[in-house]
Amino acid sequence: MQRRRFIQTTLAGLPLAALPRVATAAAAPGPGFKASAGEGRRHGHIQLKGVNQNILDVKVSGHDTNGALAIFEQTSLSQGRGTPLHVHLAQDEVFYVLDGEYAFLVGTDKHRLRTGDAIFLPRQVPHAWTQISPRGRMTVTLQPAGKLEEFFVAMAALVTEPTPEEVARIFAAHEMKVVGPPLAID
Repeated sequence: MQRRRFIQTTLAGLPLAALPRVATAAAAPGPGFKASAGEGRRHGHIQLKGVNQNILDVKVSGHDTNGALAIFEQTSLSQGRGTPLHVHLAQDEVFYVLDGEYAFLVGTDKHRLRTGDAIFLPRQVPHAWTQISPRGRMTVTLQPAGKLEEFFVAMAALVTEPTPEEVARIFAAHEMKVVGPPLAID
């Protein structure tokens, strides 16, 4: 009888063991919060230099989530500019277009995104984007958070426009690697 009960108990638990495990933060970092429209919670508005002149607002910081997630709102002011072709070594990235139009390259696939469109960029897949419309806004979500917030702060702190070599060094210092030129708009 004990053998039968052991087998029943073991078989009953198999479906649960087959489910994928969901990563969670080790400890609750604190209470919930509201990120208001037009507000950058940790740094105010982060005005970039270098790859583009856009403004980034941290809505959810990796510091808020024990490094599990980061969400930014980008106000795009740099028509015809974007990012060089690069990879995130350990982060997946999602862009959701709130307003405007953008061109994306993900691996070898080209996409045009307009208001309401979203795109998933898996870690270690080369990607770049370029702003097509005169203005635009997107949310950018990273999971896990990585060092993108610190990258934005470093780019905003530049005194002069960086050379492509300096941009590559800053990317590398923040867990990214530049692997090609910016995306040209067709």
